Formats: sequence, structure tokens, C-alpha cells
Amino acid sequence: MDQTYDVIVLGTGLTECILAGILAVEGKKVLQMDRNDYYGGDSASLNLTQLYRKFAREDAPQASMGSDRDYHIDLIPKFTMADGELIRILVHTGVHKYLEFVQIAGSYVYRDGQIAKVPSSATEALTSPLLTTAEQFKAKSFFEYIRAYRQDDPSTHDGLDAAVTPMKDVFEKFGLEKGATDFVGHALALHLDDSYLDSPALDTFERIKLYVTSVARYGKSPYIYPRYGLGELPQAFARLGAVNGATYMLDKEVDEIVYENGKVVGVRSGDEVAKCTQVICDPSYASSKVKKVAKVVRAICLLNGPIPADKDADSFQIIIPQKQVGRKNDIYVAGLSAKHKVCEKGYLAIVSTVVETDTPKDEIEPGLKLLGDIVEKFVDVADVCVPITDGAQEQVFVSKSYDATSHFESVCDDVKDLYKRVTGRVLDLSKREAQEE
Repeated sequence: MDQTYDVIVLGTGLTECILAGILAVEGKKVLQMDRNDYYGGDSASLNLTQLYRKFAREDAPQASMGSDRDYHIDLIPKFTMADGELIRILVHTGVHKYLEFVQIAGSYVYRDGQIAKVPSSATEALTSPLLTTAEQFKAKSFFEYIRAYRQDDPSTHDGLDAAVTPMKDVFEKFGLEKGATDFVGHALALHLDDSYLDSPALDTFERIKLYVTSVARYGKSPYIYPRYGLGELPQAFARLGAVNGATYMLDKEVDEIVYENGKVVGVRSGDEVAKCTQVICDPSYASSKVKKVAKVVRAICLLNGPIPADKDADSFQIIIPQKQVGRKNDIYVAGLSAKHKVCEKGYLAIVSTVVETDTPKDEIEPGLKLLGDIVEKFVDVADVCVPITDGAQEQVFVSKSYDATSHFESVCDDVKDLYKRVTGRVLDLSKREAQEE
């Protein structure tokens, strides 16, 4: 380990592995280390034994649950938007060749005690049980407007400039009321709370278009998922890095980030020091350089069967908008099955939300009630941290924690931000179109 590297990456979460792989491809000498004995960090997929150990369970998995090799249980519940930025990064780097994706069968939203499929087009809005007859026609007009809207073409604006007009004014223009705005803002645009209503509408427009184009790629839902769990994603980028000369060390303690004259010069593990000029790390390796901005509660649940509301769904996402259960933040329920190679039999679901009270376990009860018979439940409350500075002065660049969003778009934003801070350049994905063809 007593060598000199251009970049040392601490942690093997998806963000860190994407950056390590890309930098190795660009010719950087990269060392990536992790204190865990598995890839993925907080975005890992664990087998049963690892899961019980992670949650400090004194009991062991029951023999009837099957073998460790049949389980790949995610620590965070995120799906990939089929037309999202992560797909572009996967194609741009060629990492998609290492992965096999499966579609998520359904996207649902909770309203008035029931769940129903999320309408994603003008046609579906006309038949959605989520909307009254009056709401259906208003929603149809709204969707048609969004589909036609182009920021660079004022003729499509109909008097509204989405770059400055608050989203609440757009809803008011089309006469959309609480029921319709709930599913548009939270089930389509996938906002976590209602703060978007006072922000320029353009971001929400783009989010809705991403949802619709993602549905259009494969039908059913906008989400796809890698077989054998989300942990396959960081491992695939680690393969990319290894092929391009990066060095990887798992189960390696990191005792100190070493500085000289205010700049990083290496990383110490025991008596060994690896020298470098830059460090990239997740928040757990640089606690003094981050601040806590929120907490997220997640409950990993092993189920005997499908959710009672849709016994034909082998996978699903359910969004419970905050107003439906008297909260400030939405609750997300992500469900998978043996088809996705994440469990030996039955189903796996993860319920999550942003913590608002001193009793976070109680906050996810509305989601747990939708799951039916829960065989095992593992609850975790995690801090959401962001870096305090951009890292330029010390050349130590810290990623953000995984937030409560149900997809990887915010992770991709963090990757692009970190890449620019580390290299001084914008991450160029311009070749992706030819590669996708």
C-alpha cells in the first residue's frame, strides 16, 4: 500500500465507484478502499447473514428462509428511471454490459385509503380512479400542455414562462385541485414535499417529462432494476475501474486522512500510508467535513406474499403523498420479489421516509400497513449529510448521503458535481447518443 496514487477513493458506494471508474478510464492512478468486506457501502445489497450482522441481531436466520446466496437485500430503496441520467452514465462508460435489468411492474399512488396506478399520459388521466370526472379532463389538458411545452419556444407557453412562474400558479391556471396536484407533484414529478409549489415550474415540467419518457421505453412503469440487487451497480463500476488499472481494497480500515500544509497528501491504514494528491470519500470517512441536514428511516421487510392491493404485481413502487397521512414528507414503499433475484422466495419491501418526529418507527406505519404478512423487519434511522465546503482547498471531496428520493437522479447530480470539483471539467456524456443507438 506504500505507493503514490493520483486519487484515493474511500468507500465503495455507488457515487464513489462511478467516480473511481471514470477517473481510471481517464488514466488516473486510483486506489479505492472500504472498511467493509463487501462492495456498495450504504448502497450495498447484503445476504441474510450480513443483514443480521448489520442490524446487530442476536438470532440467526431461520433455516426455512433458505441459503445466503439467494438473498441480495438492498440497504436503500432506489429504482432506476428507464430514461434517466444513470442509464446515460452506464451507457457512456459501457458498464451496462455487466448488468441485467428487469422492469418494475407497477407504479402506484395512495389516495383516500386506496392505491391506484399512477396515470402518466393524457389518455390514462381520463380513466384514472384517482381523479373525479371533472379532474380527469383538467388533468388531460394539463398533460397535453406539458407535452407540448418547450422553454425555447414562446409559442408553446400560453402566457406562462415556466422558468419564473411558480408551480402553484400553473396548477391554478388548469384548475387542478388537491387530489390531482398530489399525484402530479409527488407521484409523477417525485418531489419529496410541497416546497416545489413556490419554485419555478420548469423543474417540475422536466421531472414529469422524465417520468413519461421512462414509462414509454418499456411500458408498465418508469422504473427498471438490476437483477441481484442494487449492489450490482457499484460492483459493475468497480470492474470498469479494475480493467483500467484501479486498485481495490475491501475490509481495510482507514485510520487517518493525512495532511501537510493544509492539503491532503495521503491516507493511513495502520502503519501503512498511501500517498495521493486528492481524496474522494463518503461522509462516514470525513465526519468533520459534513453537516447533517435530515434523517431518513427505512424498514426492510421480508414478506410471505404479494401486497394485498395487487396480488399480480411481482414488483412495485407505492407513493403515499404527505397530505394523505398528515405529514410534511412523502412515504415510499418499494417492492421486489424472487424474480429479481433478491430473495429465495416470497417478496421483499422497503418502506422509507424523511424523519419528522422523535418516533421515526411510527412514521412509516402507513406504508407497513400496505404490505400484508411481514415475516422479518429491520429498521434503520440514518443521517443525511452534505459536505460543508467544496473541498478545493484541502483537495478532499466528500459526497452526499443517499437521500429519501426513490430513484438515482440526485445521486447522478452528486456524481457530476463531484467530478467537476475534482477535475475542473464538466462530465461529458455527449457520446451517449451514438452508443445508445
